[in-house]
Amino acid sequence: MMKERLLVIVGPTAVGKTEISIELAKQFTGEIISGDSMQIYRGLDIGTAKVTEEEMEGIPHYMVDIKEPNEPFSVSDFQKEARQIISHIHCKQRLPILVGGTGLYIQAITHDYQFTSFKADPIFRAKMEDYAEQYGNHALHDKLHIIDASSYKNIHPNNRRRVIRALEVHHVTGEPFSKRRTQQHIDPIYDTLLIGLTMDREELYDRINRRVDDMIEEGLIEEAAQLYRQGIKNSQAIQAIGYKELFLFFDGTLSKHEAIELLKRNSRRYAKRQLTWFKNKMDVTWFNMTNHSSEKKQKIIEYVAGKFY
Repeated sequence: MMKERLLVIVGPTAVGKTEISIELAKQFTGEIISGDSMQIYRGLDIGTAKVTEEEMEGIPHYMVDIKEPNEPFSVSDFQKEARQIISHIHCKQRLPILVGGTGLYIQAITHDYQFTSFKADPIFRAKMEDYAEQYGNHALHDKLHIIDASSYKNIHPNNRRRVIRALEVHHVTGEPFSKRRTQQHIDPIYDTLLIGLTMDREELYDRINRRVDDMIEEGLIEEAAQLYRQGIKNSQAIQAIGYKELFLFFDGTLSKHEAIELLKRNSRRYAKRQLTWFKNKMDVTWFNMTNHSSEKKQKIIEYVAGKFY
């Protein structure tokens, strides 16, 4: 039985994935699935660089604006829904194009990841919430250090929901969250073509800095303030870069200028982590988009045509 085709476009923030994906969708009768873990949330528009109606140029987009900011959404949830969408697009005789920068979300689609489950312990979870309220997020995070050093390293202290999840997994199962989280099977489940966009570090960082300035001009502070007033400070959605920094400004911890500079720095660091993930964990064909030109776009189009058609 032939595997369904899947075109995947990955790369760091601000590298130009949206523009390329829409061009490829027009060329190859495709429809786009967002592979960004934060674009699923309604109201997080400017800070996640969510594609606009005008930018879509009539191309259908999926996995955008499907959850409220205070609703939980896991990699397993994303995997289940995105795979259904891929089948739906194929039924329409169109090419599914998965686009994004969240490495684990992308890999959970392209490979046969199996996610383990366990019985929740709401009493333990409530106790951890109370502990964090009394002693702070960093004290809660320190609880992970002894039982699960890997999760301690990879989960940010302010991501309280994820820290509690890791503690709860160990409490219920006796195993580290990092060990149980996923089991990866090497074989891809689709006929996957992986394209990566990159560019020289200096140009990428300059694009990121300018993008943040543009977001501020477009109303990011007002967008974040509206979320802040909803009282969802510890939700999963607010861990997104662009919101957690501005929440520190609203709390009075940072000045406006300091929060914006922190946002730029965190965005640059995130771009570096994205590139490291995709280069180390996925078999990607890379295209350097430095000094972006129509010739480089045409090379990508020709590459896809030669592989899929």
